[in-house]
Formats: sequence, C-alpha cells, structure tokens
Amino acid sequence: MTLFERFQVTDKVAVVTGAGRGIGAATAVALAQAGADVVISSRTEAELRDVAARIEEAGRKAHVVPADLSDPTAAAGLASAAQETFGRLDIVVNNVGGTYPRPLLETTVEFLEEAFRFNVSTAHALTVAAAPVMLADGGGAIVNISSVMGRVAGRGFAAYGTAKAALAHYTRLAATDLSPRIRVNAIAVGSVATSALDIVVRNDELRGKMEAATPLHAVGEADDIAATVVYLASRAGGYVTGKVFEVDGGLQVPNLELGLPDL
Repeated sequence: MTLFERFQVTDKVAVVTGAGRGIGAATAVALAQAGADVVISSRTEAELRDVAARIEEAGRKAHVVPADLSDPTAAAGLASAAQETFGRLDIVVNNVGGTYPRPLLETTVEFLEEAFRFNVSTAHALTVAAAPVMLADGGGAIVNISSVMGRVAGRGFAAYGTAKAALAHYTRLAATDLSPRIRVNAIAVGSVATSALDIVVRNDELRGKMEAATPLHAVGEADDIAATVVYLASRAGGYVTGKVFEVDGGLQVPNLELGLPDL
C-alpha cells in the first residue's frame, strides 16, 4: 500500500451529522473524494441535496436524511439508515452541535442540559447505535468534532465549553471501551470560516483582530477540519485512538472576546 492509498477510504460507508453546510458539508465531500459513500443528515433538506450533488460529482453515492439531530433518537437512527442503504457502516463523524454564548449568570440549568444533549448525548446515541453495525464488518473509525473552547476559558462559553470538554473526554473513554476494532478520536476545532462565524469573518475589523490573536494569523477553513477527519478515518490514522487533535491555528487563549462586562 502506497502512502497515498493509506489516505483513501475506498468503498467505505460514512455517516456525517450536521452535513448541510460548513465543516459537516466539507467533511462529507472530502470523504467522498477519498472513496466513501456517505449518509448525510441535518435539518435542511435543500442544503443536503446540494451536498449530495457534490458527493455524486466525486463519483460516490449519497443518502440524504433530513432530521432534527438535537434529538438523540434521530441521531441514532442514522446507523440503521446506513446499514439499510449501503449494507455496512465504517466511519461516523459526530459533527452536529453548537450552543450560543451566554453569560454565566444567565445560563440556566435547562440551557446547560440542552448544550449537553446537543453536543454530547447525540454523539453518544449515534456511537452506541453505530458500533454493532461497524463491528459486523470488522470495525471502523469514529471522529467527534469538539472545540478549542473545551480546553481554554472564555467568558460566555460555560455551557458550550463544558459540553465540548465533556465530548473530548467522552472520546477518550469511548476509545478505551471500543478498542481495538473501533478507533475513536476527536478534533478540537478553532475559529473556522463557516456560517456560525459569519458576523466575524465578514467584518474586516473583527476578522483582523481574530487573526492577530491567532498564532498562525489566519481563520481556518472547513477543509482544514475535513482533511483531518479523512486522516483519522483512514488507514493513515490507523494507529491513533483516544486522541483529541487540536486544529486551531495554535490557540492557547481565546481569540474572540464577547465584550461582556465585569460583574
């Protein structure tokens, strides 16, 4: 096997959540370009159809599942969708997630629990549903999309950062339980130019401040994360499990301040 071939996932089947745009869409297309058929899911069917067309342009098949993935049951159902459509499942990318910033004293218990459900429970539900299907064909790889805010402290991110930190450690625990046949890794994503960051990247002043506060002096692209997913899902990453890859431009402190006042 050549080095190039180690980065291929030819004839594998992947599930990507939150795949209608941003990191999820880029990841689904990258996996297709590397040889996989892909089950893609998010709320908006029109966005998924556009991504499906890009997957088909890469010569692979796409199966579109519009769903509200804040419901762990809906997330779990993607494993059976892959099995019923393609007969197997090899790769899972738990990308769906996110929580709006909110001052700590305005972060209710309900808001915190919602953050956990959307960022952690959904990933767990799909992982548990996917594992038996993956094991039936020898194993596979799971990649969880965490965040730099799961390891650095920034005002307003108590719910989001805590949930993403939980997802990072969940990755380590799941990797231990599912080894040796299923590898589980995560990516701690930094500032990436997606719709979630539009308000910053479209404002030259705000973007300039963010770039200046990032060691690599740049905002990341969705393809930066997608490339890392392909590595972790492929034979190239075959000796890696239980790790959290920091793809964040070198951040050690937050590069965006929300301007919350002192108490």
